[in-house]
Amino acid sequence: MIVSKRMTANPTTITSAMTVVDALQLMRNNKFRRLPVVDNGKLVGIVTDRDLREVSASPATSLSVFELNYLLSKMQVKDIMTKKVMTISVDAAVEEAALVMYNNKIGGLVVVDANQQVVGILTETDIFKAFVDAMGLPQGKTRLTILVPDRLGVVNDISGVFKEQGVSMGSFVSYPTEDGKYEVIIRADITDVKTLTDKLASLGYPVHHTAHIG
Repeated sequence: MIVSKRMTANPTTITSAMTVVDALQLMRNNKFRRLPVVDNGKLVGIVTDRDLREVSASPATSLSVFELNYLLSKMQVKDIMTKKVMTISVDAAVEEAALVMYNNKIGGLVVVDANQQVVGILTETDIFKAFVDAMGLPQGKTRLTILVPDRLGVVNDISGVFKEQGVSMGSFVSYPTEDGKYEVIIRADITDVKTLTDKLASLGYPVHHTAHIG
């Protein structure tokens, strides 16, 4: 999966000279959570709903409501924006974007093209949707979890059982466990779960969890 297929294209952007009040109103009216800040076609920052909430509810306030509103009306986005913006290429893999977001503990990335022009926004919700689609969850398939050794031929053995049973795999995912093995998760349309799992077990691949999700 590529970022360009999962992002929100042509996102709304603001300038650094926009007032905080106007930016806050724009976010509220459109239910945005983040806005890229672009001056003369160049990405110069990003502002989030949290940034705006914090500044509009500052605890440093012996000011009256009217004084605070006046101050906010004069404050510009450039005064509160984050200038170091995390970006991702429009051609990057979704997994790469997910890793960047995870490592930096952020909920979204500005997507740029080869000329560093803003072309999209990719959020944690987009990542979740990509995961759901990749796992085939909406199709309501049976999920099998198999703990397998780290050796050549495992995938061939398992796929051979599915082929023998006339079952097509919807998705196949594996990841390493702490004991040096791999946990394999397969989703497929299976009518006779017992026969298939018994066959896998006879080859040394016991299924330790089954579920029907979706």
